[in-house]
Amino acid sequence: MLSGKSAIITGSTSGIGLGIARGLAASGVNIVLNGFGDANEIEAIRREIADSHQVRVLYSGANMADGNDIAAMMAQAAQEFGGVDILVNNAGIQYVAPLEEFPVEKWDAIVAINLSSAFHTTRLAIPHMKAKSWGRIVNIASAHALVASPFKSAYVAAKHGIAGLTKTAALEAAEHGITVNAVCPGYVMTPLVEKQIPEQAKARGITEKQVISDVLLAAQPTKRFVTVEELSSVVNFLCTDHARSITGVTLPVDGGWTAH
Repeated sequence: MLSGKSAIITGSTSGIGLGIARGLAASGVNIVLNGFGDANEIEAIRREIADSHQVRVLYSGANMADGNDIAAMMAQAAQEFGGVDILVNNAGIQYVAPLEEFPVEKWDAIVAINLSSAFHTTRLAIPHMKAKSWGRIVNIASAHALVASPFKSAYVAAKHGIAGLTKTAALEAAEHGITVNAVCPGYVMTPLVEKQIPEQAKARGITEKQVISDVLLAAQPTKRFVTVEELSSVVNFLCTDHARSITGVTLPVDGGWTAH
């Protein structure tokens, strides 16, 4: 169903993005990986995905805070694959601090990478999708696109913005065979979340073990982390024609967090 299509997954050299890239590649999708990391490790990942699933896999080191870099990445996809059929906006960073102490440069970086980058990729992907009368855009938001938590002003603001961007883009693209949805994970044990644990412990004056049990998983009734594989499966489904009537949705995959 998806074989031969092409996808860009931002922030896909580790964590959720890498899991989504692997899931789409398993469905026969050609992939553009994006993100930071050790060049040799990224090349090994690129080669492993390509060889395992017999698809083409490219890598772009585009900085998602730089509109020119994003445009170059989209142009690379257009040159190599004739455009992008599936866009997964996953790139994100986090910083935890009280609002009155929140560094301005961290606010700017979080909004740029977590929100503005999705605007840039989406505006550049849609013309190709319209020309083919088919496209899938999946924004990896967060439960924080639906609810707030203390000390995450920039992240919560950016993820709420992603929810609004998703709905607007879905309405504009609805008559062109394009769906736009946001997946809103609860806590997943990724490098981004691991980095938050000591930051949360410092901000709250508690131990790291208490952060996991009393902060991260306190709101998730399942009392377990969402897995990368679960998220990959949801994204894969949203990209199929079985989901062509699902658009403009902010879909929680959060262990019941937002059911409170």
